[in-house]
Amino acid sequence: MVKYLLKRLGRSILTLIIIITIVFSLLRLMPIEGYFQNFEKLTEAQIQAGLENMGLNDPLPVQLFNFFKKAVRGDFGESRTYMANVPVMKIIKEKIPISMELGITSILISMLLGLPLGILMARSKGKFWDKLGTGFIVFIQAVPAVVYYLFIQIFGTEWFGLGTLFDRDNLSTYILPILSMAIGNIAYYAMWLRRYMVDECNKDYVRLARAKGLTQGQIMSKHVFRNAFVPMVQYIPSSILNTMIGSIYIESLYSIPGMGGLLVDVIQKQDNNMIQGLVIIFATVGIIGLILGDFLMCIVDPRISLTKKGGAR
Repeated sequence: MVKYLLKRLGRSILTLIIIITIVFSLLRLMPIEGYFQNFEKLTEAQIQAGLENMGLNDPLPVQLFNFFKKAVRGDFGESRTYMANVPVMKIIKEKIPISMELGITSILISMLLGLPLGILMARSKGKFWDKLGTGFIVFIQAVPAVVYYLFIQIFGTEWFGLGTLFDRDNLSTYILPILSMAIGNIAYYAMWLRRYMVDECNKDYVRLARAKGLTQGQIMSKHVFRNAFVPMVQYIPSSILNTMIGSIYIESLYSIPGMGGLLVDVIQKQDNNMIQGLVIIFATVGIIGLILGDFLMCIVDPRISLTKKGGAR
């Protein structure tokens, strides 16, 4: 296990280095306006002095080396146009708690509704609840997310009088964004759990359990659900972490001052240092989620070995 962990960490660090290098290099091709406030009012001499002070006149490998040297200490530079001369990490630290509040709540709701729905669909295969759940999943998968986000916003305000502008001191303004974040994951959890449980129901050990006299409920809860949940559980950490760092569209739609909305704002303001820091954080979270997923799968089912070829049981 330790050997596998070291290999995964090594690959993850290499992947992150490649992502950082690509993002860093591409941003150096962007217009330099993103490094200055009131760029149009500056003289050429002031611009060149600013570039020299920021080290942007150095060769690209030198800039990249200096960036990595600071990044390992958690220093991603300073914002230039979003909040002039404020450290990138200071801004991000203020935004993360807001996205985490919404993200964790939406994930809990997704699991509390999605998993039971998947179980109910599997147990009533071909019947009313299965057809109803399938219709819901097909709708969510087929319709662009932006469409049902707007429907939730429109009907939520017209029918229930819920506010569309996020206010951290008003709990009612949490409802629509959390529902918007949760609805896709509800369909995702229900779809895959139903599929895995139906697959498990066709296996020989289920027939043997029926022959031994176990009830359908006992078979589903003690055997089928456990085995069906194993392949699905590895995706849960990624969905949790990705939801916690914010939904770009939803946070913009409800004016939520979180991580997702921040990324939109800094792109609009062409704040290259902020964009760089946020992309790195989003990439890091995605990589960590994949690693945690593998280990969570082993915890749920100790028969799985990550060190054997093919992840043999």
